Amino acid sequence: MKDVVEGNLTDIEITAFVTALHAHGISIEEAVGLTNSMVKTGETLKLKRKYILDKHSIGGTCGDKTSLILVPIIAATGFTIPKTSSRAITSAAGTADKAEVLMPVSLEIEEMKRVVEKTNGCLVWGGALHLAPADDIFIKIEYPLGIDPLLFPSIMSKKKAIGSTHLVIDIPTGRGTKVKTIGDANYLGKDFIELGKRLGIKVAVAITNGEKPIGRCVGPALEAREALEIFMRKRWKDVEDQIDKAIDIAGILLNMVGVKNSREVALKALKSGKAEKKMREIIEMQGGDPKVRPKDIEVGENTLDFVANSNGSIIWMDTHSIVEIARLAGAPKDKGAGVYIWKKVGEKVKKGERIFTVYAEKERKLENVERYLEEKKVVGIGRKTEMLIQTMREELVHEKTFILER
Repeated sequence: MKDVVEGNLTDIEITAFVTALHAHGISIEEAVGLTNSMVKTGETLKLKRKYILDKHSIGGTCGDKTSLILVPIIAATGFTIPKTSSRAITSAAGTADKAEVLMPVSLEIEEMKRVVEKTNGCLVWGGALHLAPADDIFIKIEYPLGIDPLLFPSIMSKKKAIGSTHLVIDIPTGRGTKVKTIGDANYLGKDFIELGKRLGIKVAVAITNGEKPIGRCVGPALEAREALEIFMRKRWKDVEDQIDKAIDIAGILLNMVGVKNSREVALKALKSGKAEKKMREIIEMQGGDPKVRPKDIEVGENTLDFVANSNGSIIWMDTHSIVEIARLAGAPKDKGAGVYIWKKVGEKVKKGERIFTVYAEKERKLENVERYLEEKKVVGIGRKTEMLIQTMREELVHEKTFILER
């Protein structure tokens, strides 16, 4: 790991190492060794706190802004949660991309420490912190190859580097996600729990529903705006799934450190406005505007409506396609690009009614979206479950890279 970080190994040599791990797999013992070595060759966050809580999602969902909501809830209950997050790899917006709409996220380790000591929490981009820096080098090799043999040490080294004592791993599961079945999620979860034991981190796993968009928004600015609306207790009926997920995971974390009625405690922090107050404290400490309102967040001025071609209910929605549409519109680089979903799975729709609206900062990018929608069926409308979802032809086959978000 030291040779990787110091540049003593060429890209070819590192590639040989990564592909060998992919071919042969790694044992738990090797994962522990790699994790500890990755931590030792980078910076570490040293906080004098009894409990340091954290949460990580392996990604693959659509519109999930749980971390943005969860961090202020946990911090508002008096516990420490120094959240480091990634930018998008395959998604429309990583947590760092969303948080950056509200405040600077490229903090150095001492700046991060000051924010956490003052507010109990933070939302920062891990890439600026020099935490387990070998991991960032490995990701650059893994991504174009479409392999991910260092998944466990990659995630756990970042958690150990910030001193996490209690961690929830969120594994979104189902059609359209990276982990297709509950059985696969269980296997993955058991390995995370075992690795956590050997590293001195108590790990719980939340296997969550990833088959449909979470909330209504996909894309950095849209998701940041929706999170802010949740803190301000606006339109909760429209985003019950997002609120439920954030509260569920916050409840698991609080329960791990002995809080009774933990889910109710988390919900009370959100309902009472304490979480909003905490979020604004974090925004201010990280250099953002603590008085920011949802209307202050600008989204792309160019729009494209996707409307229903018949009456009925939304039977299914291809979440991978929704993410792809947001990316074609310019997300995550263009913060104002994304998708607002008017009708979700199970909701009724009339012919000509909007199902979703695509936002783009650059008008020409909507042309790419239009072409995509012409050749791809994204939404199923009907009165009952249809057995035929899509007919594939050779020219419609898209290769998909499997790599988990950091």
